[in-house]
Amino acid sequence: MTDNVNQPNPDAPQAPAKARPAKRRYGGTHAQIRSALTFYKVTSYITGVMLLLLCAEMILRYGFNLFLFAGATNTLTGETFALGLAQAEPSVVEGVNLSIAVLIAHGWLYVLYLIADFRLWSLMRWPFTRFILIALGGVIPFLSILLEKRVHRQVEEDLAEHPEAAKRY
Repeated sequence: MTDNVNQPNPDAPQAPAKARPAKRRYGGTHAQIRSALTFYKVTSYITGVMLLLLCAEMILRYGFNLFLFAGATNTLTGETFALGLAQAEPSVVEGVNLSIAVLIAHGWLYVLYLIADFRLWSLMRWPFTRFILIALGGVIPFLSILLEKRVHRQVEEDLAEHPEAAKRY
């Protein structure tokens, strides 16, 4: 003889099971993530501006064969100028080639952007594809600025959804 008092009725309607939210863990505290987010924001704007300068420099160089110089003397005319464009380097003496300076500055600032990207990516524990997508922001004009807005919003939403997820030290 079996007693069915404590067993649920299989024909009775059952309440839907509540889905438990996925457990989320970060690689640091919320303060560390916000610090990384600020670092990323600053480097993304700087990299975006430098990339636009680099594009302008490439158009001047390859489209018009012009270089930007500061404090140089034009050997063809003998004219000294504080800041100006010249046809090519052999026609300019002294001074600083700002076109080359833009190339070098963008390269090093992009490395700094990648460090900021890596720091934020590792603290948020995102998939590797997101790291690559954010890294592309420094090589496609305007993309770093557009991505910064999106990444910033995603991080803030994620932190608000999971306030308990940060590691406690």
